[in-house]
Amino acid sequence: MTQITLDIHRFPCLNDNYGYLVHEHYSGQTAAIDTPDAAKYLAEAERMGWHISHILNTHWHPDHAGGNLKIKEETGCTIYGPAGEAAKIPGIDVALKEGDTVELGRATATVLDVPGHTLGHIAYNFEEQRQAFVGDAVFALGCGRVFEGTMEMMWASLSKLKALPPETTLYCAHEYTQSNARFAETIEPGNAALMDYVRKIDELRAKGIPTVPTVLERELATNPFLRADVPELQAAMGHPGDAVATFAEIRGRKDRF
Repeated sequence: MTQITLDIHRFPCLNDNYGYLVHEHYSGQTAAIDTPDAAKYLAEAERMGWHISHILNTHWHPDHAGGNLKIKEETGCTIYGPAGEAAKIPGIDVALKEGDTVELGRATATVLDVPGHTLGHIAYNFEEQRQAFVGDAVFALGCGRVFEGTMEMMWASLSKLKALPPETTLYCAHEYTQSNARFAETIEPGNAALMDYVRKIDELRAKGIPTVPTVLERELATNPFLRADVPELQAAMGHPGDAVATFAEIRGRKDRF
């Protein structure tokens, strides 16, 4: 059977968001992952010669769903989003929950519920392609602020993402990596993999090159928010044997950083 590949076009928008267009060439279908800036998405789709057929919203925040109605008006696309936030997703057509799937031509995304940043946040995992669109649930060397959920909820969501195949590429929504790196250094100054990663990040940003997407395997070795189950880190944070308390300690420190 032919391996179905996806063409992914990343572009900056707003202050520090990334937009993603995901194109499945057999069908010609194209998904907009979130819609921070409708005009930019439409212009980028036109530049690529693609027609937006789907919008896949991860959560309701305006820098993720604010362009929905304009893009739908221009393209007639179908808007998918989290069932738990359906009332807040402009123009939603299909409400999704854990285990639901979205067909993009011959490719299939499975929905993961990853609440914490918002109560209904979801991620889209193209399992065959090892590509996951995670919104603000996790970032390179970071994770989303816990605005609506609890620390327990957020750790459970990160644990779900941690369980994906390590070669999975994570497409996160913001260029926060360099500031996340400065914080991560304060949590695990002895982590050699982290220090090597930080050097690479600084080199990329000095040249204006994006640091995302990232790869889960690298994040598991370096991202402090994904490492709250590591005994040495638990001890260093003062919560031996307690991943949730360790995560909460790290998240609290980042909020004050």
